[in-house]
Amino acid sequence: MIGDTMTLLSLLGRIMRYFLLRPETLFLLCISLALWSYFFHTDEVKTIVKSSRDAVKMVKGKVAEMMQNDRLGGLNVLDAEFSKTWEFKNNNVAVYSIQGRRDHMEDRFEVLTDIINKSHPSIFGIFDGHGGEAAADYVKAHLPETLKQQLQAFEREKREGGLSYASILEQRILSVDREMLDKLSASHDEAGTTCLVALLSDRELTVANVGDSRGVLCDKDGNAVALSHDHKPYQLKERKRIKRAGGFISFNGSWRVQGILAMSRSLGDYPLKNLNVVIPDPDIMTFDLDKLQPEFMILASDGLWDAFSNEEAVRFVRERLDEPHFGAKSIVLQSFYRGCPDNITVMVVKFKSSAGGGSKAGE
Repeated sequence: MIGDTMTLLSLLGRIMRYFLLRPETLFLLCISLALWSYFFHTDEVKTIVKSSRDAVKMVKGKVAEMMQNDRLGGLNVLDAEFSKTWEFKNNNVAVYSIQGRRDHMEDRFEVLTDIINKSHPSIFGIFDGHGGEAAADYVKAHLPETLKQQLQAFEREKREGGLSYASILEQRILSVDREMLDKLSASHDEAGTTCLVALLSDRELTVANVGDSRGVLCDKDGNAVALSHDHKPYQLKERKRIKRAGGFISFNGSWRVQGILAMSRSLGDYPLKNLNVVIPDPDIMTFDLDKLQPEFMILASDGLWDAFSNEEAVRFVRERLDEPHFGAKSIVLQSFYRGCPDNITVMVVKFKSSAGGGSKAGE
């Protein structure tokens, strides 16, 4: 009988742990066990009843604590759950980044501006790693800085040599990928990362994207303007390319290349690069700021876009531009509350209208 009793109580314990039974129900359970102890007079059951009472007290205390935290906006519970939370603000740029429900924090970001000398366009980057942190760390450490140096040389040469922001961006992204593949493959590190980089000058915005991080801009009328398009395996162009390379895509919660990667382009991922089924080639788009006269832009890892559409994100942030993080913190936390299971990083760049009708950021 004792064996059956222990099995039953083990099951009840699991229910208590996972479903947080109402205190009234737990109290009735204790009464039932107490009556059982009285009628059967077994020392084992009496011990179990005492343990159950202790468990009830513990659960009641936990419920009360959670209710108190809920009244405070849930911030204590939130802070306890995130071992890594990063925030950044400088002039008209703000970033908020959380680990969320993932075991590791693999998102990275970078901001490089030179407002005084204007020796190069402002550089904004979002890098969402997967399979480890090595790829995102490498790209954050090497791409923005080398890109800045090449842009400075480009500005000094007064745009000679047929180069452009777009061509410089493409060259540097592909070069960093080659360098990283050599380094990571030597140590058998299979990590990879997305790469979303925006170059901002007085009148022009150039955005390069590899993977499924995404940028969106709010124009003067409050409309959402896509700055990038995700690279997903199910897209016709990507699917055909993967098939021509001898690869395949399969569905396992989401469409994945070779049943592994949920995006069709990335930096790193050397085993899939060796098969030529995943490529590092960026899509690059250029925007006329005089025409768009934007209010702000959002650059974010896919954790945000799992919970928000482009249009909804623009509306949400536009209503919160006066907040300390220009709405970046609010939309990150809202994405978490909506159940996003991923790391979430959001960068908001505000624009100021210039006298000539153009837009500038970071002033």
